[in-house]
Amino acid sequence: MSIAILLILFTIITLISVNSGPLALSFSTLWDRSFDDIEWQIWLDIRLPRVLLAILVGGALAISGTIMQGLFRNSLADPGLLGISSGAALMVAIVIILPFSFLSVFSFYSHIIAAFIGGLIVAMIIFSLHQLSDGNLARLLLAGIAINALCMSFIGVLSYISTDQQLRQFSLWMMGSLSKIDWNTLAIATLVIIPISALACWQGHKLNLLQLGDEEAHYLGLNVRKTKFILLLLSAILIGCAVALSGVIGFVGLVVPHLIRMRLGSNHIWLLPATLLGGAILLLAADTLSRTLVSPAEIPVGLITGLLGGPYFLWLILRQPAGRMS
Repeated sequence: MSIAILLILFTIITLISVNSGPLALSFSTLWDRSFDDIEWQIWLDIRLPRVLLAILVGGALAISGTIMQGLFRNSLADPGLLGISSGAALMVAIVIILPFSFLSVFSFYSHIIAAFIGGLIVAMIIFSLHQLSDGNLARLLLAGIAINALCMSFIGVLSYISTDQQLRQFSLWMMGSLSKIDWNTLAIATLVIIPISALACWQGHKLNLLQLGDEEAHYLGLNVRKTKFILLLLSAILIGCAVALSGVIGFVGLVVPHLIRMRLGSNHIWLLPATLLGGAILLLAADTLSRTLVSPAEIPVGLITGLLGGPYFLWLILRQPAGRMS
């Protein structure tokens, strides 16, 4: 699967997605309407921002997953391993369930701000542990699992004391959604995700060197510790932004890098931009299904990716040789 084929698929699914929903909108229909008509308002204010958000979030999750799998040299590595998604979810739970939360004054943007702060706090903890452990990724993975468990425990406590309305609101956010987006939020997301994704793609050669092992990479002139730190930082920012904008959407960062690697190989110079396109394609397809399967109602997009990614993850585990998960 070449990048050219991915670009063709990306174009096709984008055109399908932007015209799909409870109200069928084709380009010919829009051509016959004035900009003041309701069809154009739906297309410009709802459909187009949502499609662009799916592209940004899907690409961010996929690149983050590629970085994690490259760092750990394990195709089962997932962006949520470090606990950043759980940290973001915990902060959102605090904002929704605890009425005295200072972030509640920001109304609509409170979830986005809270999720980003939560992810950033966990990222800072991870980076501190990274420094203390001399860059040992195995310890970092165990720390991420512990942080995940701790955050989920606190989320369980908050869910227990929440009202039915608060629990429903938080549960819907946890399922993942791309529906609550406006142009201002999209502009901020674009200014963060696109430069960070470009910088991550620029690290492809360094990720290739890390596949040779730390000692070999060091002999070839790579500052291994600094490179790992930069890659973890880029991954954390992308995860934090994605979760802040769309809630918890699973399996994109696991499935896409592995599928693209099977077709394109393990050269991260090409793998990183290819997974960006692949992540955008997968999330666009999932969001299109979420809007059309039970139209005019919607299925949370996180459930769609879970239904697609869960069986694939199980197959991926079962196909690994005994005693080997890489």
